[in-house]
Amino acid sequence: MSRTTHLSVAEVCAELGVSRSTYYDWRAKGRGPRSLKLPNGEIRIRRHDFEQWLASCDES
Repeated sequence: MSRTTHLSVAEVCAELGVSRSTYYDWRAKGRGPRSLKLPNGEIRIRRHDFEQWLASCDES
C-alpha cells in the first residue's frame, strides 16, 4: 500500500482526532503543519510536512 503524498484537511483532522475549526485555528495562528492552497481554494498538506510537524510536537 502506498502512502498519499498530499492530505486533505479532513484526512489530517481524522488522523489527529480534532475538528476542522481546531485545524483552521492552528493554521491561522501559524501553529499547524505547512500547507498548500490550491487554485480552487482547497487546502492540502504534504504528508512529509505533516509528519515533521507532528514530530516537532513531541514532548521529550
